[in-house]
Amino acid sequence: MDWRLAWVLGMALIAPAALPAGGGERRSPELRRRQSQEPLLAAGSLLLRCAPQHSAPALTRLQANVPLRLLRTWWEPDGDRWLQVQIPASGGAGPRRGWLPG
Repeated sequence: MDWRLAWVLGMALIAPAALPAGGGERRSPELRRRQSQEPLLAAGSLLLRCAPQHSAPALTRLQANVPLRLLRTWWEPDGDRWLQVQIPASGGAGPRRGWLPG
């Protein structure tokens, strides 16, 4: 058997397996990334703490879907992550900052 014939037969067996049934149409799924100006939203009822510790006093209880602005991230030596966030002003007071476990 000629080596060219073996090559053509090999390509004929491999090439169709790499193509989908509709042809070689390649379209990546559309990804939507959060823009930096879009707020994060609280997932549920959370305690906003005054320090990045579970024993720290709670400043307030956040309701679900409260917009949050991420200020910084803190990692404890044992691996726990804390997020310092800012919540919008309420009742004439300025914006409030606090820590959430992340």
